[in-house]
Formats: sequence, C-alpha cells, structure tokens
Amino acid sequence: MAGSKKPATTTRHVALLRGVNVNGITIKSADLKALFVELGFGAVRTVLASGNVLFDTAESDAAALRTRIEQALRKRFGYDAWIVLLTQKAVADMAAGYPFERIDEERHPYLVFGSDAAMLDEIIEKASAFDPATERLQRGKGVLYWQCPRGESTDTPVSKLLAKTRYKSSTTTRNLRTVEKLISD
Repeated sequence: MAGSKKPATTTRHVALLRGVNVNGITIKSADLKALFVELGFGAVRTVLASGNVLFDTAESDAAALRTRIEQALRKRFGYDAWIVLLTQKAVADMAAGYPFERIDEERHPYLVFGSDAAMLDEIIEKASAFDPATERLQRGKGVLYWQCPRGESTDTPVSKLLAKTRYKSSTTTRNLRTVEKLISD
C-alpha cells in the first residue's frame, strides 16, 4: 500500500514514583492508572500501592517522557512529583545484577534506582564511611544495590542518607521482591 505507515514499535516502561502513599501523599492505584491511560499510554498496569506503573509507549525521548509524566502527576494530584523512568528490560537487567544474597533471613534486599548518575556516585561515596557489617551498598549501572538488616530499613545510616531532600528528585528505592513483580509482567 502506497503511503501507509509502519506501526510504531512500543517499549514497555516502568515509572517508579517517589514518595507515594507515604507522608500524607495518597494516590489510589485506579486513579494513577487512569492518568497514564489519559496520557495515551498502552497496557497500563499498576503494581502494588507504592507508585509503580508499567506502560507501553512508542515515545523514544526518555527525558521528555519523564517530564511529561511528572508534570501530569503534579497537576492531577497536587504534590511535588518525581519519578525514575526506565524500560522494563533495564529494570530486569538491574535485578539480575543484584550482587548480594537474595534470600537472607536477617537482611532485606533493595535496589535504589536513580535518574542522575552523579547523585548515585555521591551516595556511594558518602556511604563508604558506614559499617559494611551493618549494611551493604554497591554501585551498578543506573542503580545502587543495598542490603540492610530486616526491620531496620528506615533506621540505618544508608536509609537516612537516602531520605535526604537532596536525593528526592533523582532516586527511589524498591525491595527486590517488588522489582521482580515489575519484570514478570
């Protein structure tokens, strides 16, 4: 057929929202999904209630896509929205690279996702002074791998470092089990 366009190839993306359903910022999964559908994305699915959205899009400019989603979240839900946006394949690669024990009765496995490599490097540098017997932190491509004692994920030196305002626009943390749910879709 003359003049017919080839359908655009879509890519499965993962939007990881920071600070959702904590500190008074509550967004229902159905409302979050509806926003992503309204933005024109396909196969939208939310995972758990911690701000994880899977969606398909043919848009290839990741920075513009991230900005568009953040602006829509701010407008719709009225909070200072920040996301880390990755392809599902990149998230799968990051999860596969987790360097510590995945099942440990005494420790929790986490991934700290980042949209700014310099911030991840800074966190690693500052955390180098912390006791590795308490918690472990290792740099990966676009991610930090973190393992901390069970029941202490908000009280360790690394968790307190990650909670600093300086990192809120570029990092977000997920338990490895949550990440595995994001890549099994």
